[in-house]
Amino acid sequence: MPFFKNLSAYDDRSARLAGIGLMVLSIFMFSFGDATGKFLVGTYSVGQLLFLRACAALLLLSPMIWRQRHLFLHLERPLLQLFRVVLSTLEVAAFFLATVYLPLADVVTYYLAGPIFVTAMSAIFLGEKVGWRRWTAILIGFCGVLIALRPSAQMVSLPALIALGGSLSFATLMLITRSLRKTPDIVMASSQFIGTLSLGAVLSAFHWVPPTPGSLVFFALAGCISVTALFCVNRSLKLAPASVVVPYQYSMIVWAVIFGFVVFGDVPQIATIVGAAIIIGAGFYIYLRERDLGRASGDVTPPA
Repeated sequence: MPFFKNLSAYDDRSARLAGIGLMVLSIFMFSFGDATGKFLVGTYSVGQLLFLRACAALLLLSPMIWRQRHLFLHLERPLLQLFRVVLSTLEVAAFFLATVYLPLADVVTYYLAGPIFVTAMSAIFLGEKVGWRRWTAILIGFCGVLIALRPSAQMVSLPALIALGGSLSFATLMLITRSLRKTPDIVMASSQFIGTLSLGAVLSAFHWVPPTPGSLVFFALAGCISVTALFCVNRSLKLAPASVVVPYQYSMIVWAVIFGFVVFGDVPQIATIVGAAIIIGAGFYIYLRERDLGRASGDVTPPA
């Protein structure tokens, strides 16, 4: 997409801020898509959701895949590309499988542990500099998540372990995406959906419920939303270090409160409001810190 490609022309400071903005936008869309998926798995199997969601996404991407088919012929580090697809597929499957047995808020709690995993691993494996101020802000933000979501007593159940494993897969996926930032966006996005399509085709063969026309609309909506969200998150990780942009997935709790109140009429509890305020404050501090660091650094053109 030309819009996402043009974002690569920013200097280092602007690239980081653009990466943060794209991550926030992607989390909003992922939150909406997660709620749609949670609704669908109440009637259909996880495999069917993965399959039909991927079908809609690949149908939307097919014109771009055809026009840029030459980009698929020579990929950097093909084994790492394959590992990334496997992680992406397992992460999506784990999330929706966990939502079958756990409340969405509980599953999101585990996934919001991702920034801590990413921050630690980015310092160890990618050599990114993570200072004590950012560590402190991330830990404070996670404390806000715990206050807002108040995890249930099911934290040691098998579904909870599945969700935690999905969170770790998601964090590793973010780091690999950062290290493969020379890979074109269309290759990254389409390969992820091919992975979920393949797993979904196998799983749905064991339990297929004929979808209604209304449900097909929701499946298509989930696919279209996930395509746009993936382009945003992949470009975000190309523009800025993983340890900078991934903490903004904390904004997921903000969207959860908004969707719950506007769509379902759920009035947020005091704990939720306090926790959300802490999360927003921690995220805003990271934003200001990155802005100050960007002013002190030279201009660097990120990879396209």
